[in-house]
Amino acid sequence: MAAGLSAASRARRVNPYLEILVYEKGPDISYSACGLPHLVAGVVREADALRVYSPDFFRTSRNIQVLTGHEVTEISPGSRRVTVIPPGGANLQEVHYDRLVLATGAEPARPVVPGIDLSGVFHVNDLQAALALRRHLESERCQTAVIVGGGYIGLEMAEALVACGLRVTMLERSAGLFESVDEDIAAPIEKELADHGVRLINQAPLASLVGDRSGCVRRVTWEKGETEANVVVLATGLRPRVKLAEHAGIQLGVTGAIAVSDRMETSAAAVYAAGDCAEATHVVSGRSVYFPLGTTANKQGRTAGENAAGGRARFAGIVGTAAVKVFALELARTGLSLTQAKEAGFSARAATVRAAEHARYLGGKDIVVKLVADPASGRLLGAQMVGVAGVAKRIDVLATALHARMTVEQVSELDLSYAPPFSTVWDPVLIAAQEMLRELRR
Repeated sequence: MAAGLSAASRARRVNPYLEILVYEKGPDISYSACGLPHLVAGVVREADALRVYSPDFFRTSRNIQVLTGHEVTEISPGSRRVTVIPPGGANLQEVHYDRLVLATGAEPARPVVPGIDLSGVFHVNDLQAALALRRHLESERCQTAVIVGGGYIGLEMAEALVACGLRVTMLERSAGLFESVDEDIAAPIEKELADHGVRLINQAPLASLVGDRSGCVRRVTWEKGETEANVVVLATGLRPRVKLAEHAGIQLGVTGAIAVSDRMETSAAAVYAAGDCAEATHVVSGRSVYFPLGTTANKQGRTAGENAAGGRARFAGIVGTAAVKVFALELARTGLSLTQAKEAGFSARAATVRAAEHARYLGGKDIVVKLVADPASGRLLGAQMVGVAGVAKRIDVLATALHARMTVEQVSELDLSYAPPFSTVWDPVLIAAQEMLRELRR
């Protein structure tokens, strides 16, 4: 709902006289999805702490009608109507629109394997699923867990389940964790997981889930092994929820998400799309990408809402900035990895440095910074970092540089702040840029 409510709120600011209706199939409309692992871990004790706004808030404060429990089953762009099922399965409603914003989000990419529908198998992509998982952990007194997938959600859930006292096994289908960063940056994560008792098995695509007579999951198998499990968390990624758009004849893009212009227009007149159901343009590669994050959803929703209300806003694109915490480690990335840069057609090179994130005499620890650049133009293409501190926000300097299409030399000349508790005289970003320059000049 991030994109949908952003669109509705922006449309209201642009035009105070519009009638704005928001339909939501589920019971929740505005909450921090990124806080769900912390809810499972018990760090966040109540679901209400993650809820931001209620339907009443939008009705009374913004004159926006948010209708939960209402499922849109069909879009008719020719007649500009949507078909809606109200709560309780009452008679279908045909609702006219002048402008329509699709913000149908994403759904878990569930693997097609035997036993996938057993009790005790969860995803944590929405609030109700996270609450169901927490209830299961409490009622069943689970001791062993298997996480399928080693991306953002899988890594965060590993920490959450260890905090709950479970023995955790993580299955990753590829050769290494976190495919959006290069192997040398991901390697410290594997050690961090092992140091906290998480058993990681790479190159282990899920084969089956085996249950007991009551239909509860009890065992997980892969090609070369098996393990016990009282609970299974599917962290196998997301796929855009696009059936409504597809059935309405709206064009999908190369990623499988809805194709949109920089004004968030779809191929259907007066229909916009935003958030986890829509593509975005990558500023560095120029290609259409699918990058489902709340930051992107909110910005796309704002653009779609302004244009649906008669404005002329444009979405500038993304560089794929993200950060994750894995126990004591911070991992962050932006732009293209070395592998992605080469796939995008760049003759890319990389440079990696280790540098203290603040003065060692005040306890500063090393972080690893890896930059990727184009030798032909000297342009920065991407950056990755890993360390115990000073990573998650430092990546934003390099994300800004990517948006500004800066060269590595320009990055090396940045006037970054210095004080011993926060950095060294030469910040790790500047040290990495200098090393990248030397690599480009060889």
